[in-house]
Amino acid sequence: MSADHLDHLDRLGHLLAAARRAGADQADAVASSGVSLSVSRRMGKIEDIERAETHNIGLRVFVGQRSAIVSTGAIEPTGFDRLAGQAVAMARAVPEDRFAAIPEAPPPADARLLDLDDRAEPSIDELMARAAAAEDAALAVTGITNSEGAGASWSRSSVALATSRGFAGLYHRSRHGVSVSPIAGEGLAMQRDYEFSSAAHASDLDDPAKLGRDAAARAVSRLNPARPKTAQLPVLYHPRVAGSLLGHFAGAINGNAIARGTSFLKDQMGKAVFASGVSIIDDPWRVRGARSRPYDGEGQTTARRALIESGVLTSWLLDTRSAAQLGLTSTGHAARGTSGPPSPAASNLYIEPGILSAEALMADIKLGLYVIELIGMGVNGITGDYSRGAAGFMIRDGHLAEPVAEITIAGRLQDMFLHLTAANDLKFRQGTDAPTLRVDGMTMAGG
Repeated sequence: MSADHLDHLDRLGHLLAAARRAGADQADAVASSGVSLSVSRRMGKIEDIERAETHNIGLRVFVGQRSAIVSTGAIEPTGFDRLAGQAVAMARAVPEDRFAAIPEAPPPADARLLDLDDRAEPSIDELMARAAAAEDAALAVTGITNSEGAGASWSRSSVALATSRGFAGLYHRSRHGVSVSPIAGEGLAMQRDYEFSSAAHASDLDDPAKLGRDAAARAVSRLNPARPKTAQLPVLYHPRVAGSLLGHFAGAINGNAIARGTSFLKDQMGKAVFASGVSIIDDPWRVRGARSRPYDGEGQTTARRALIESGVLTSWLLDTRSAAQLGLTSTGHAARGTSGPPSPAASNLYIEPGILSAEALMADIKLGLYVIELIGMGVNGITGDYSRGAAGFMIRDGHLAEPVAEITIAGRLQDMFLHLTAANDLKFRQGTDAPTLRVDGMTMAGG
């Protein structure tokens, strides 16, 4: 066992013992620590270099069916008795919650199977070289006149969980990133775009120079946008914004929303809510995944799960509390930090790719819209009403045409899901990922 394991789990053991001495019937504790390094540059000049280290610990105690949470950045055991005493005093003062509990949990799975930890810390020079490669490549593209900058980053974090019911686990993850945002045009006619790559291991990062060239080409292509007339038409979502539709879906099947009855999908379990060719997967065991985890925030076993199978809704996202409210069992989707209780959340969520390319998906569209940027959050999780600002390109006779901006796209998520088709260009980038998506029958409000 590594020194990190000993330090984190030993601290949590001391904290749980302090909770018992203070009068807690049950308790669980979370410790997190991390180090991060980032650099940024703009127009060839270094703008910022930052390094940060964080340490936090959180304790949840139960006195009967009353519970409370305290957290602190002071992680030394000398202060644990005071911290536990505060938590128990708070718990005795709050109402009972018959649904909250600390569940039994099996021994933790081996996090090393996920390969989340690239232990090699890059130097400042290495990070600066990544940022420079991205920005220099972007600035070399004809039509690029300025830059909002480029950056590169690295972080490594550790999270430990221990409960008074015998669970104890810890895992580490690292993250490398590079981003660039070039500007095309002059004055009021300027347009910007961006690209980025993020990965657990540096070897999985996209080529920074290619990111710069791609972002620059797209910025140039967005110059002189039109504002089209209002129309009802098919909308294609670029992969970098297509994942937002998955985010709305995840919110709609979150156990807390289902238990409160505040989701437009609350009565749809076992029913077709997407087109028949659509399957949506949550996979916490994807190797090197952005949100992979060997166990959830309550120590429960995690597993790959089809949330949508051939269009049919098959599962909610549940932690112990929301599952108890619904008379079900946890699906292993609890997530938590040091200062709040567990709450349901997806892990690596994605739409399985279809069989057609993005080009084939738009080939039969006489008039449509290709969205590359979304603005605002005009989505009602209770009714499913959807309205967001957008920018992108018109589709005419099956091909991308003129750039457009200052438009709004609208619909109802219930209808959008049922009229959704996925392309075959899925790439895992953010933890919530989708290929190019086509949604028929949407309303575009323009000039």
